[in-house]
Amino acid sequence: MKFIKSIICSLILFSVAGLYAQQEGVITNFKYFMTTYNPAFAGVHGESWVASSFRQQWSGIEDAPSSQVIALATPLTGKLNLGISVYNSNTFVESQTFTGIDFSYRVQLAPTAALYFGLKAGGNFYSVNTSGLSTYNMVADPDLTSISNFNPNIGAGVLLQSGFWQFSLAVPRILTTDRANEEDGMVTTAAARPHLYASAGYEFLLNPASHLSLQPSALLRYVSGAPVSVDFNAMLSFDSDFSIGASYRTDAAVAGLVNLRIKKRFLIGYAYEVSTRNELASARNTNEFSLQFLF
Repeated sequence: MKFIKSIICSLILFSVAGLYAQQEGVITNFKYFMTTYNPAFAGVHGESWVASSFRQQWSGIEDAPSSQVIALATPLTGKLNLGISVYNSNTFVESQTFTGIDFSYRVQLAPTAALYFGLKAGGNFYSVNTSGLSTYNMVADPDLTSISNFNPNIGAGVLLQSGFWQFSLAVPRILTTDRANEEDGMVTTAAARPHLYASAGYEFLLNPASHLSLQPSALLRYVSGAPVSVDFNAMLSFDSDFSIGASYRTDAAVAGLVNLRIKKRFLIGYAYEVSTRNELASARNTNEFSLQFLF
């Protein structure tokens, strides 16, 4: 029964993650981790920074998806910027870590407008570890073999920024690679297809004297064979030191967000997310923590 329970749990997590989170993970507080999706964001503000995030999804389910992100960026010259991003995710027996090096080049279009071109080079370490599965067979099941491989990849993106608004378009992993998938009750090999990301954001100054602003933003994900997913975030910022807001994801999730910046350099963020799908009622909430430090 323990083996059957493990397999059922695995299939549920594989299928639900594929349907709702697609094949690449999500970050609710994505504003501070845009280099993960688009290399053109590396060093876009001319500052050096390092950021990290920890996300524990569906706290009511054992071995539910979790992810950790660490990213940094720094200017190299007046126009060239460098970034590094590492994204690790775990779902039951499946684990993958994508590491990428980002290069961003700025083309000044006007005093307040710039176009950034980004290039990402890296690879994905992917594994499925079946050694933790318990069976009652005297002989090991040959179908329960572990998978471990490394897939190199490249990505590209563009970012247009002018004044209080910005728009970007990117494919961070252009090459198709192999991964495990659930199909008709069986775990099979499937292709991890390229994801297209589009983002947009604007800052409305509500009170210039007190630096009170409203900052709506959106992040769209598209991959062949899965529904389009869009995150809509709206943050109310007080003097750039404290912000509070909400997020809505079209594939059925809502979240509350709060960010606190200390002495203009250190940021602490938290997002509390809940799925609105009835079939995930027992899954409970998702917690996401983020940190950022400006040099």
